[in-house]
Amino acid sequence: MPYYRSVGEIPRKRHTQFRQPDGTLYAEELMGQEGFSSDSSLLYHRYLPTAIVAAEAYDPPAWSRVPNRPLKPRHLQTHKLEVGGAEAVTGRQHLLANDDVRISYVVADTPSPLYRNAVGDECLYLESGRAVFETSFGLLEAGEGDYVIIPTSVIYRVVPIGAPVRILAIEATGHIGPPKRYLSVRGQFLEHSPYCERDVRGPSAPLLVDETDVDVLVQHRRGWTKFTYAHHPFDVVGWDGHLYPWAFSIHDFEPITGRIHQPPPVHQTFQGPNFVICSFVPRKVDYHPLAIPVPYNHHNVDSDEMLFYTGGNYEARRGSGIEQGSISLHPSGFTHGPQPGAPERAIGADYFDELAVMVDTFRPLDLCDAGLACEDDAYAWTWARPGAARPDGAG
Repeated sequence: MPYYRSVGEIPRKRHTQFRQPDGTLYAEELMGQEGFSSDSSLLYHRYLPTAIVAAEAYDPPAWSRVPNRPLKPRHLQTHKLEVGGAEAVTGRQHLLANDDVRISYVVADTPSPLYRNAVGDECLYLESGRAVFETSFGLLEAGEGDYVIIPTSVIYRVVPIGAPVRILAIEATGHIGPPKRYLSVRGQFLEHSPYCERDVRGPSAPLLVDETDVDVLVQHRRGWTKFTYAHHPFDVVGWDGHLYPWAFSIHDFEPITGRIHQPPPVHQTFQGPNFVICSFVPRKVDYHPLAIPVPYNHHNVDSDEMLFYTGGNYEARRGSGIEQGSISLHPSGFTHGPQPGAPERAIGADYFDELAVMVDTFRPLDLCDAGLACEDDAYAWTWARPGAARPDGAG
């Protein structure tokens, strides 16, 4: 994260003696990216963060992916997936994936195990419900419309509050953060950024848990491992730095508008390795007297476009079966655009009440088991015959 935070107790100088009430040293842990050359935070543990008493291979729920063949636009209906009795880590149902990013969906109603993703950062978008994210940096409470960014290798767990929480999980192979064009050379949000430091929430107090022999699931680049730690990893009395879990509400994203239709880069919220995440929020729309507010037909020749519909009425897709929780996939190699009749209907509109999360990837997205299981087979043909079934009679 691009600005400094200090939480709990820390010594005045880094890497100097910092003692517990009984006189023993607190154990330092430096978490840093890119081999001491990028953002980092320094944590102070009561016990050694290196002390494990067991390690064994762990087999997570199996999933697979297949290419988008034949190439066509897809519509996934996440609310039609089987749900119930799931937690937010191993309960994720993978929908789309490539070597840079994995996109999954989960309806969690029970606390997750302690978990560390050592492959890359995670961006967890809460479609509905509330949850507490317990982390080694402290607590983060999040609710409907929140993005929660969990940096690589942070140990955390998700505890739903009351009703189940619906989460769209975006897992990177690398790091996720604000677009570089929003930041100064020293990491401050610039004036043209659609959000700023005031909109970002981080842990505000340590979370101290006294337990022994505690299991943590670790996803790493060669599979999964279950470690048993001698002491609970939530034993940090203080930390400071620029690397920590944080939350940002899609409702705090300030839309950029213009006289004519603005392209998706104005909606960009985060960037990851070979992908971007955008937020489409309620906003005033184009005010040129001859403007057509919905998008024009377009072909992003270098990217696949995935859009998760999470509220309101998405004007460009009206009449195509898109609903709350829908995901559309419009791949490279195929021109896509608004549904038939949408441009004419939109003329004269001055406001769009829509909410959606977009992921544009610069390598093709494959289809995963859960994605295929909830696919609306009729979607690809709705431009030619709105409301019609597939030519082969399916859907």
